[in-house]
Amino acid sequence: MLTIIKSPAFSERCPQFLGGALTATVANSPTSVALQSEIDATIDRLLQTYDTTSIKSQAGIAATRNAYRLFGKDPSRYRPSCEQLARRALQGKGLYTISTLVDLGNLLSLASGYSVAVLDRSRITGETITLGLGDANEPYEAIGRGLLNIEHLPVYRDSTGGFATPTSDNVRTMVSETTTKVLILINAYDGDADCLSRTMALAERLLLSYAAASDINHFHY
Repeated sequence: MLTIIKSPAFSERCPQFLGGALTATVANSPTSVALQSEIDATIDRLLQTYDTTSIKSQAGIAATRNAYRLFGKDPSRYRPSCEQLARRALQGKGLYTISTLVDLGNLLSLASGYSVAVLDRSRITGETITLGLGDANEPYEAIGRGLLNIEHLPVYRDSTGGFATPTSDNVRTMVSETTTKVLILINAYDGDADCLSRTMALAERLLLSYAAASDINHFHY
C-alpha cells in the first residue's frame, strides 16, 4: 500500500500543507472534445475573475508562492505549475493538448489553483514516498525544462530519487500513451481541506468520465 510521508524540514516550514493522492487503473487516450470543453469553460471562469497580475492572489497560488519563499526559493524564477498554467490561459494562449491524463491534470490545477502531478505509478519505485526539500546539485530532469535546480524546492522522492515538484515533474515518471496505472498528487499549500476534497472528487469524476478508471483509491497526507 502506498504511503506518503512529509519530512520534518518540510513540515516545520509549512505546517498547514495538505496533500491528496489518488491511484487508479486507467486507459490514456487523445483528449476528447468533452474534456476540452470542460477545460475551456474553466478558463472562461478564470477570465471573469483574474488577469495575469491578480492571479497571484488566488488562494492556492498565493499559498504556494509563499511556501516557496519560506523554503528559500524565488517563486517568480521557479514559477509553480499552477501559476504557469493559469497565466498562460489568462494570456489567451490556450493550453497545449497532450493526452487525456495530462490534460485532466491541467484542468484540476486550473479549477483549484493547486499544483497537480499526474504520474505513471508503474515508474515509481517502492511503496513509500517522501515529501521533502531539494538538495544542492540534486539531479533532476524536468519535463520540458531539462535539468532543473531543485535546491530548496518541495520534492517528492521514491527509492530512486526525486520525481515531482510543484514547478515541474520529472521525465522518469511522466505519463505516456501506454500508462495504465496513474498516481495523482494534489498540493494544497493553503491548507483548505474543503477545497482539497472538492478537487479530489473532481479528479475521481474526470478519471471515471474520460480515462475508463477502475480500482480508484484516494487518501490525504
